[in-house]
Amino acid sequence: MKTLLSFGLLLVLCLKANAVNTTLPEVVVTATRTAQTVDESLASVTVITRDDIDNSQALSVPEILRTVPGLDVSTNGGLGQTTSLFMRGTESDHILVLVDGVKIGSATTSGVPFEHLPLSQVERIEIVRGPRSSLYGSEAIGGVIQIFTRRGKGPLRTEASIGWGDDSTGKIMAGISGSQQDTWYSLYADRLQTDGFNACQGSTSSGCFTIEPDDDGYDNTAFSAKLGHRFGKQGSVEVHALQARGNSQYDSSMDNEADFVQEVLGFKADYFVGSQWQMNLKVGKSRDEADHFGNKSAESYFHTDRLTGSFQNDFFFSNDRILTLGMDYQKDDVESSTIYNLDSLDNQGFFAAFQTQFDAVDLNVGFRRDDNEQFGDHTTGNIGLSYALSRNTRFIASYGTAFKAPSFNELYYPNFGNPKLSPEESKSTEIGLKGKQAHYRWSLNAYQTQIDKLIATQFDAATGNYFADNINQAKIKGLDASLRWHKKGWEWNTNLSWLKPEDETTDHLLPRRAEKTFSMELAERRGPARLGIGVLAQSYRYEDAANTQRLSGYGILNTNYEHRLNKYWAFRLHVENVLDKQYETARFYNTQGRFWFLSLHYNK
Repeated sequence: MKTLLSFGLLLVLCLKANAVNTTLPEVVVTATRTAQTVDESLASVTVITRDDIDNSQALSVPEILRTVPGLDVSTNGGLGQTTSLFMRGTESDHILVLVDGVKIGSATTSGVPFEHLPLSQVERIEIVRGPRSSLYGSEAIGGVIQIFTRRGKGPLRTEASIGWGDDSTGKIMAGISGSQQDTWYSLYADRLQTDGFNACQGSTSSGCFTIEPDDDGYDNTAFSAKLGHRFGKQGSVEVHALQARGNSQYDSSMDNEADFVQEVLGFKADYFVGSQWQMNLKVGKSRDEADHFGNKSAESYFHTDRLTGSFQNDFFFSNDRILTLGMDYQKDDVESSTIYNLDSLDNQGFFAAFQTQFDAVDLNVGFRRDDNEQFGDHTTGNIGLSYALSRNTRFIASYGTAFKAPSFNELYYPNFGNPKLSPEESKSTEIGLKGKQAHYRWSLNAYQTQIDKLIATQFDAATGNYFADNINQAKIKGLDASLRWHKKGWEWNTNLSWLKPEDETTDHLLPRRAEKTFSMELAERRGPARLGIGVLAQSYRYEDAANTQRLSGYGILNTNYEHRLNKYWAFRLHVENVLDKQYETARFYNTQGRFWFLSLHYNK
């Protein structure tokens, strides 16, 4: 609480400062499906740029996301192990994830394998906290994460890197990108491999339900490609592709190894009918494959294909008014060694949004109706309002509803699925302040989310089987705060999250969510060198819904160093968990101890 009060005092002092922002504004598209700056957005938004990724020296997407306010990352081991993300205390499958506008994830589990997404192929990440079903449909209860792959700009650019570290971890990457007149292109490839460490401590009654004291290795080979062309002022077209495939070893009483494939293909086109009307077409396909084997178990596989399409019309009127009308289509197909009663589902969504500005007030409203083959129609909406308290400070308030459609496993998995399930539903309210000055920007947001019809597991005494049912409800209250400062080579980034994610039936905390998270990084760039020191701390959490298995809080210290040898060459050293702290984010699963990684980079 003292940390929270200190942070609040610092933000009050920021309000009294008087300066002009001289940096270029960051543009986001995820919050409204139209381009706007972070300062204009009425949503709580975080943008991670390629420079942020390089400076962090992170090796995986979960690692770069764990310091984002409102995000809690739980891992079942090291690199390549199953990872769950909880946004603002909601469920791990309450986050909608896009790659270059294409929705990804497993149709059987509704999960997104963040651990397999190749970070070296990423140009930027936009994280929007809060409900966005009125724009995107199912899943966006906690928020939306959109990942953009590399995009060429300017003269031909060649990149390459090679690195080695603890646990026999090796990584190699190469790529080219650039643009010529109205055409842009990029092509990147990389491979990450590690012997890893023992993912699970071993227990026959919980966790991985086995004792396998061995190292759990991982390898991932990935590539991405993008090609686009602009036709003067009339419009543009672009094709893009991303694929990651490899093998992950883990501890389990059944199989203990899996081959995986994550694939995204997409096409998009923009066309300006006139100065006030823009049409946008997107077509994409994502594929999630997992083939499980090992431990003398029979091989099992789950392959899901997701076809998506979107047609959007933006009408630009005077006084910064924008009307957006569009429709989305999604079809999920499942191919599996497990026989489902139904192996295909489709969904159509129709949405409308309006943004306007008058005097010191900004307003946006949205409405969407989804027609799902399984459960029928579902309607969601949102309204957001901001008021300029001063030139650099804004007050924001919003309200939104969202839903999450049941997964194939919850609907049709043999002896468990329940075809009568209804969608999970939520209502969220948020108020906040945000501001900017010449050398820093800050935000402070308070929110409350009510989730009804949460899907949980029931036991049927008559059949002796467990089954899914809409029996739970939750109330989540929280606060996010962030401050980002830079001046004369110095950088200071601080994020603080506090939340109370409660099961309303029992008043217990929802599993695997820490109530308090604090992260801070202080870095200085002097001449050819940059040194950064970061701290990540979280309070305790519970492993189980009954709150009988408590996992202790922890704090870890990380550091990274970069030295540019000349214009083209640089080496980097990253040390994670410098003090070798032992902690858990999932019971009986080990986390990364002290880990170092040294790499050499070429960029011309």
